[in-house]
Amino acid sequence: MSGDVMLRSGPVHIQAKGLSKVYHKGGQAIEVLREVDLEVGPGDRVSIVGPSGCGKSTFLHLVGLLDTPTSGRLLLDELDVTRVGNRGLHRFRNFRVGFIFQAHNLLPEHTALSNVMIPVQLAGASKVTAQKRATALLEMVGLGPRLQHKPGELSGGEQQRVAIARALVMGPGLVLADEPTGNLDPVTSDSVFEVLLDLNRQLGSTLVMVTHSLELARRFPRQLQLVRGQFEDLS
Repeated sequence: MSGDVMLRSGPVHIQAKGLSKVYHKGGQAIEVLREVDLEVGPGDRVSIVGPSGCGKSTFLHLVGLLDTPTSGRLLLDELDVTRVGNRGLHRFRNFRVGFIFQAHNLLPEHTALSNVMIPVQLAGASKVTAQKRATALLEMVGLGPRLQHKPGELSGGEQQRVAIARALVMGPGLVLADEPTGNLDPVTSDSVFEVLLDLNRQLGSTLVMVTHSLELARRFPRQLQLVRGQFEDLS
């Protein structure tokens, strides 16, 4: 696969074709995704709901290249992830995908600014460039006055805003959010959710979010439910 797919900008196009994922536990085969056919257009905003253990996070991990399918095909733009080696997957994930998890996973000894700078510096940018980009993202999520605060000095909602800024600082074409407000109280959850949606609108990335909250899910233009290993469109 040529490098232009890895490094291009713009929203990512997702196509799952007969995608299945089977786990083996205690001698039993557990099929969590069953021949899924699904297309998410570039720039689409999609929510996924379903009971615990139904495969929502598994699907997100497959699309985010953190796991591999058992069978079927998954295409991200022209990248067929079932036919690319680990190096290509790693490169695509680093440059094109941003993750936001329920646990913010910030480095406690680093400031908010330093946490957000890390992905930029790992990509080879200078410290000055990383600082400018991280500062801009933190200001966009309303944390301009908190740049030098460490995670322990921030509220839960502020920590998750730092995590959002870190996920988006590289300008990914695909943003994957797995219960990003699950650990927050309702008021803070709503505030952080609005920050995520607003920032995503500005950046134009494809956004796929897994949530248990039907209320949050309904605020997406497209809503999917995962039932017995396959998607149903609720929109």
